[in-house]
Amino acid sequence: QVQLVESGGGLVQAGGSLRLACAASVRTFRAYCMGWFRQAPGKEREFVAAINWNGDSTAYADSVKGRFTISRDNAKSTVYLQMNSLKPEDTAVYYCAADRTFALRSTVYEYGYWGQGTQVTVSS
Repeated sequence: QVQLVESGGGLVQAGGSLRLACAASVRTFRAYCMGWFRQAPGKEREFVAAINWNGDSTAYADSVKGRFTISRDNAKSTVYLQMNSLKPEDTAVYYCAADRTFALRSTVYEYGYWGQGTQVTVSS
């Protein structure tokens, strides 16, 4: 079983930055593809970013390319999402997800483990 705990959310003004972290309680963290998703009120959960097991492959939604960076520290079993130049439309609950695979996953249906989410609110 994998438990994921997100942290780092909060309220920030447009143009500001936040860094989300997701700590995983699993011994074989390096065997997992990790992803970030978000869900705004009244909308479906959507892909934000993903990183493969060793960090040499990443993927981003078009809406966040050039502003967000995903990274991981396998020694700490933690994945990060650095969010810069935040916009009001980035406001959502951000979820961390994990899938035991060496491939790179970018859809909701491919991830088997999810965190509880952390709220990010960007004011204009």
